Amino acid sequence: MSEATEDRALEPVPLSDRKPWWTLSWNTVGIVTTLVALYLGALLSFVAGVHEAMLAGLIVALISSALGWGMGHIAYVTGRPSGVLARYHGFGVRGSMVISSVFGFMMIGFLAAENALLYQAIALFLGIADTWVMRAAVYGALATCWVLLTTYGFNAVTRFSSLMLVGFLTMLAYLVVWILHHTHQSWWNVTAFGTQLPQHDLAALGVHSATDKIVFCINVLAGSGGALALLAADIGRYARRSADIGAAVGLGALTCCVGMVLIGGVIMYASVPLLIDHLVSTSGASRIEAIQVALRSPEKVATAFILIGGGVGVALVVAAQSKAQVINTYSSALSLANVCDAVFEWRPGRVAFVIFANLLSLLLLGGDLLRWFNSFLETLGILTTCFAAVILADYFIVRRFVRLGTGSAERLELVNRAGMVTIVVAFVASRYLLNDIVPIKIVSAVATAFVSYPVLRLYVLRPA
Repeated sequence: MSEATEDRALEPVPLSDRKPWWTLSWNTVGIVTTLVALYLGALLSFVAGVHEAMLAGLIVALISSALGWGMGHIAYVTGRPSGVLARYHGFGVRGSMVISSVFGFMMIGFLAAENALLYQAIALFLGIADTWVMRAAVYGALATCWVLLTTYGFNAVTRFSSLMLVGFLTMLAYLVVWILHHTHQSWWNVTAFGTQLPQHDLAALGVHSATDKIVFCINVLAGSGGALALLAADIGRYARRSADIGAAVGLGALTCCVGMVLIGGVIMYASVPLLIDHLVSTSGASRIEAIQVALRSPEKVATAFILIGGGVGVALVVAAQSKAQVINTYSSALSLANVCDAVFEWRPGRVAFVIFANLLSLLLLGGDLLRWFNSFLETLGILTTCFAAVILADYFIVRRFVRLGTGSAERLELVNRAGMVTIVVAFVASRYLLNDIVPIKIVSAVATAFVSYPVLRLYVLRPA
């Protein structure tokens, strides 16, 4: 059992286990094709207009692809996941717990959010009452599924993700065609709409001009882009070539930031009349209030799918969420394994962390996670891009000048002070100091980290 379930959470992946780009792409595309991604696509399309939202998505996709390819290349060379990479590049052994803690929390947060969407879809379709007993039964069953599906490592995760992704894309295409046919709308009409929110709602989001719309969309998508960059290391260690992980990350970034934005906007725009009628009849709200409610939380996308597609809609929701949940669990377990090993030198095996990650996700469901999901993404997006920038700066810049003994990559520090200080400087600068000068936070964060880390590492906080 130990040999069948352990997949080198803390050790390099041998060349015999490496995969081509299309195998890696099942995971990079699978984790971004979710209801949360469709919800963000709908939200951004209604804020900025579908074309402006896609332009913002393309910008984030390019940044995420560059960071992700860099991270994936290092993982390809070393065979190590993101948390262990941080020990060797940028953070040190104990310092790596920071990146693993933040990234692990982010992935566990995604795990909790996607579980909540699945629960709401199941409850709506079956018409069951929302009770604590029902929550315990459904959430417990979902967590058990993710544990069992993730237990047997990368190959099992990839096979499951590929099957669910094919099913999701097939049903998604069917529902889009069905919506357009039954609402008598053309593809051109549903892909060319502009801003749908009233001015006072835009002002509440800090959107006052056309430029603000683009900036808002980029900052919201930053969380997904940053997470994908770090996930590239967890997946890239299985790449046969550097180009393989580059292609997989690029395809995942374009799917997430452009494809899901377009499809999410199209589905919500085309199905708004049906969704509004449902909200008016069930809650007694006015039509204006119903429109505002429809764009406040991603569960409304699940509602739209079920109202339109019935059983097909439920199957689509399950396919969309389940493949992402398996990858979320897989990456969360890797981060938890690194934290416990770096801090406590405790190695119970990856399966224990698969179970632990799901237990933590269930605890998060006790809070109002979905309500603050947007701000969660923006903040975590800045941090994850900072982490990736420090690791890249250490590997591609600093290591050309610094050699720590005969085997520089193997002689580890407990804490890389330059890396830790850089994270604080880059986060504060992008979030507060440079906000008026460079409103796109991930750009200022990456630029600050790339400039600050080499200076601090080579001249101020030099390694012992």
